[in-house]
Amino acid sequence: MTEDVSGPSGGIVPYLYYDDATAAVEFMQRAFGFEVESAFRDPESDAVLHATVQTPAGPVFVGPGMSGFGTRGTPDAELVSSMTYVFVEDVDAHFARSLAEGAVIRQELHEHFGGNRQYTVSDPGGQRWTFAQPVAT
Repeated sequence: MTEDVSGPSGGIVPYLYYDDATAAVEFMQRAFGFEVESAFRDPESDAVLHATVQTPAGPVFVGPGMSGFGTRGTPDAELVSSMTYVFVEDVDAHFARSLAEGAVIRQELHEHFGGNRQYTVSDPGGQRWTFAQPVAT
């Protein structure tokens, strides 16, 4: 039986590409507490070819960069053209967890003028993430 990896039927879902999608999914589970909803793997190597990862804000697709799709898994380490912004319930605990798992801190935990307590990290694949929690007023 083949697992359904089609994902949600509507809305916008970010698709993040990595050199090693398997390691990326494992890191997201450990560092960010995300859950793998489904994964399609290469039958020979067991490498993740496509995964739906559930975040507090909804799903994210993860896979290896593929030239056939015009995508690549290795972005410039200092510059990105996109970032994923995720709201979490306890941003302080989330920051500590990410730090303990080796996420590269790009912006320390702080209160942003926009009304959120947040921080920004890069994961081992170079993707940029900002995690935030609304500040009580």
